[in-house]
Amino acid sequence: MESRLIQISVIIPLLNEEESLPELCEWIESVMKKNHYTYEVLMIDDGSTDRSWEVIQQLSRKNPAIKGYRFNRNYGKSAALQTGFQKCCGEVVITMDADLQDSPDEIPELYNMIMSGRYDLVSGWKKKRYDPLSKTIPTKLFNWATRIMSGIKLHDFNCGLKAYHHRVVKNIEVYGEMHRYIPFIAKWYGFKKIGEKVVQHRPRKYGTSKFGLERFINGFLDLLSITFVHKFKKKPMHFFGTLGTLSFLLGFSLVTWLIVEKVYNIYWAKTPIHRDITEHTFFYIALTATVIGVQLFLAGFLGEMMVIYSDKKNDYIISDTTPSAQS
Repeated sequence: MESRLIQISVIIPLLNEEESLPELCEWIESVMKKNHYTYEVLMIDDGSTDRSWEVIQQLSRKNPAIKGYRFNRNYGKSAALQTGFQKCCGEVVITMDADLQDSPDEIPELYNMIMSGRYDLVSGWKKKRYDPLSKTIPTKLFNWATRIMSGIKLHDFNCGLKAYHHRVVKNIEVYGEMHRYIPFIAKWYGFKKIGEKVVQHRPRKYGTSKFGLERFINGFLDLLSITFVHKFKKKPMHFFGTLGTLSFLLGFSLVTWLIVEKVYNIYWAKTPIHRDITEHTFFYIALTATVIGVQLFLAGFLGEMMVIYSDKKNDYIISDTTPSAQS
């Protein structure tokens, strides 16, 4: 088994957080020294337009445990987390936001929960929040829907403060805007020991939130997407093929019924006037269902081909790194 040189990796995705970074890093360093942890801090600059990268460089020169990675543009939080997961080398991985609303004082207990062997992943629960109702009510609805769809009993899926065993982050893949559903993704990859810890939610000290109400709409759409993708990504024919077969059978059955009805009227009922099959409304419904069925079946077939021959790769371009990140 690969040996681990450090105990904790702290991954911090950030966008325009120049004011909070020195205080956050000082706080993390204090916690690590107090508990005698070996650690690294990976700061992923997601295309900041302020002085965040200059601040990261300064902090890295003072403390080599701080490693900086800078994207050439804004890719999103999921891309930043995925890059951190790829670069980190700690036995336990902690993710937190850069805005000082997550407390580094939570790290020791999160670390112990993972190292106890009881959990693969521990998600923070900001039970008492310092957010307006316009944010807390949609959050509650979002978490309720995610619990129903995922079957994971967590209160706060989107909390940035989470702890992972290194096996989790080295095997899952986070893309798009799927960072909200990392517990869901981990479960699909077989990491089912998922726990929760009540954590402190601190008022924002610097700057403003980078997320608006549109994230809740996008969140529900992403939930539907991830449910579909993780259920059928390796077997698209099971979804499209089933729907296609049912649609084709519906169309075929309707056409058969129209033909049987016409033959019956001609040879047995002796009806003097016979409408052409193409004059029936059901004929066009049957034709549409048959065509849709064939298209869905072909979509499933092409999906199977793409799954077999696809070779995915990340396109997140890191334009710069601190010297500590190059070692």
